Amino acid sequence: MEVHFSPDVQAKLDRLAMDTGRPADELLQDAFVGYFDEMAGLRQTLDSRYDDLKSGRVKPIGGDEMKARLRARSAARQAGQ
Repeated sequence: MEVHFSPDVQAKLDRLAMDTGRPADELLQDAFVGYFDEMAGLRQTLDSRYDDLKSGRVKPIGGDEMKARLRARSAARQAGQ
């Protein structure tokens, strides 16, 4: 498979390869493996949370309740600054 990058991304990859002494294709392979592992974990978490909602084990937060929580957090953050 061949992948093409914009010149700025290619320059970053080349610089990282030079700095680490590792071939660019190894760096990319490691990055993609990490990305796919992270996405698989996220998918598992989302599936589990969805199952919890569907089964009734957890109660969804309503829109108004969520807005109130976010406003309270924002106010607390601003007060702390």
